[in-house]
Amino acid sequence: MLKFGGSSFRTLAAYGQLAEALAQRVTDEGRRLVVVVSGQPGETEQFRDRLNQINRHPEDETVAGLLTLADTVGAQLLSTALHRAGRTSTVLAGHQLGLTTDSSFMWARLEHTDPMPLRRAVRDHEVVVVPGGQAADRKGRPTWLGKNSSDLSAVAVAAAVGSSRCEIHSDVDGIYSSDPHLISGARLLNQVSYNTAALMSLYGAKVLHRRAVRLAQRNRIEIVCRYNRPPFPTGSVIGTAGSTVAAVVLNQRSSALRYDSDELADKAYTVFHAENIDAVRLNSGPLVAITGGFVDLPEFQRRHGLTPGEYAGLPVTAVRGSKVVTHLAADEEDALHLAQRLHDHANRPGEADLDQDLPELQTVGV
Repeated sequence: MLKFGGSSFRTLAAYGQLAEALAQRVTDEGRRLVVVVSGQPGETEQFRDRLNQINRHPEDETVAGLLTLADTVGAQLLSTALHRAGRTSTVLAGHQLGLTTDSSFMWARLEHTDPMPLRRAVRDHEVVVVPGGQAADRKGRPTWLGKNSSDLSAVAVAAAVGSSRCEIHSDVDGIYSSDPHLISGARLLNQVSYNTAALMSLYGAKVLHRRAVRLAQRNRIEIVCRYNRPPFPTGSVIGTAGSTVAAVVLNQRSSALRYDSDELADKAYTVFHAENIDAVRLNSGPLVAITGGFVDLPEFQRRHGLTPGEYAGLPVTAVRGSKVVTHLAADEEDALHLAQRLHDHANRPGEADLDQDLPELQTVGV
């Protein structure tokens, strides 16, 4: 079971190159493959922009039906490239997969898996290609598993076909102690436990979809993170093993909202959680952090009758083992400086406390 993110397909030529590599792997290993793919970089956002030009506040069912098309296009392009490479291939879109969700169209939660469609497709084809993030509700309507949810698709498909291993290929070779594109000195973490990976994801780390990690844990599926270019080296392995991790999470799309009272903050958190949106109820006041972004917060709060929260800052979270401390920065520049300082501090030899000597960082610019 393999998954290739959108960064694997920066050009159309990349589909042919990957198809050749997959065809060779079929030959070398003598077994059939299931491959989950995302669309080309920016395609989902192009669909979103076109939709917003027609309706600034489109209904979730329409958004889910349209945005999933980017991954469908990518799957069909890879499938035809595989045919050209001499391999039999087919595409199973969301409504064909046997994955059934609730009717939260934009952040759907998996409720049931019928493994037979996938198993039949694997029996009849050398490579089965699956567009990421797609499923259907009980009425057969398209649902979206959320932004960056191709990881969740990959693990769900691995469970359906009985695989004990799921390979996630992306433009980074694994999980780092912080975002290596933003923070200098970020270290690759070779072995990461399910709990640590899920915790980092909950607070906004762009590592793996949190529900994908939990689904892998329940099904005892080892997640192997690999770079998406030949020779596809392995970076991090997520499983039962893993030492204590010191990490700093900064996602520039996250934001914290401050409400007028704890009661309003509790209500907002409950609604976000019920709609399957990753959110954290911070304990330093009437604050809720929405991690990972891609949510129209004013429109979401209006639709659900919530008293709007005011922007309180950009969350930066330090993690050591099961200990988590979230700080708030005023803007992206402050957040970058804060994250770098926290990371430098946490990764000094002999450091035992992420907040030692840093009391002034409990809140920044708020």
